[in-house]
Amino acid sequence: MNKRLSIGKVLLYTVLTITAGFTLYPFLWMISASLKPLKEVVGGQMSLFSENMSFDNYRYIFGRTSLFPRWFLNSLFVSVVGTTINIFVNTMAGYALSRLSFPGRNQIFYALLALMMIPGQVLLIPNYLIMHRLGMLDQYSSLIVPAMANIGNIIMMRQFYINFPKDVEEAASIDGLGRYGIFFKISMPLSKPIISTQAVFVFMGFWNEFTKPMLYIKTATKYTLTLGLQTFSSKDAGTMWHQVMAAATITVIPIIIIYLIFNKYFLVGVRMDGEK
Repeated sequence: MNKRLSIGKVLLYTVLTITAGFTLYPFLWMISASLKPLKEVVGGQMSLFSENMSFDNYRYIFGRTSLFPRWFLNSLFVSVVGTTINIFVNTMAGYALSRLSFPGRNQIFYALLALMMIPGQVLLIPNYLIMHRLGMLDQYSSLIVPAMANIGNIIMMRQFYINFPKDVEEAASIDGLGRYGIFFKISMPLSKPIISTQAVFVFMGFWNEFTKPMLYIKTATKYTLTLGLQTFSSKDAGTMWHQVMAAATITVIPIIIIYLIFNKYFLVGVRMDGEK
């Protein structure tokens, strides 16, 4: 019996290792390509190492391409501000739908469920026209305001607060806290795992967004990183893949940092129940 279990574990870890290798290799190749000259990147070689590896591509995008640091800061600003607003709006909306009794609460919840079925691409033209009428085109607000709430996260927070123990809030109410005090001092701090999980996905959504910046932002100094990456290609010179890989590697770094910081909250956020 023990031998069968041992063989099973060996097979399982072998499959997981092979799968992890296939998953990790493209990322490692991107880093490797960012250190190589263009001729080796487009030469079809799959090797991760080369005698000509250097940091010239990084020096180029930070030196000669002076807008790249600005694009990085633009993406960081939009992602941080957008994520912060989302956390408060989604959390408060989910709390209201689960804890407050008001006319039309269930209808609002069902309407949100129905809105989830609408593809985001259908809303691109209406959103563009609205941004144009409001004079928000070519402004960071055009990237933040339309995405200041996320229906999926609102529903997730609602389901979390439905299972949240009411005894804690009742005890706080007896101690003199009002509804706002209960939310900001009791409910929201105790929701840190699920809020952190929400924050990671919202941040990734803002950071990786390409379509909306392409439609709304026209000034080069206001480009986000995803939009700025396309400037490394032209009809005459083609795509500078070695520089694109260097820029893409830098683009991935904030996502990795955010994941490493909030990784411990993922499993807790998914498994958290009312007794936590």
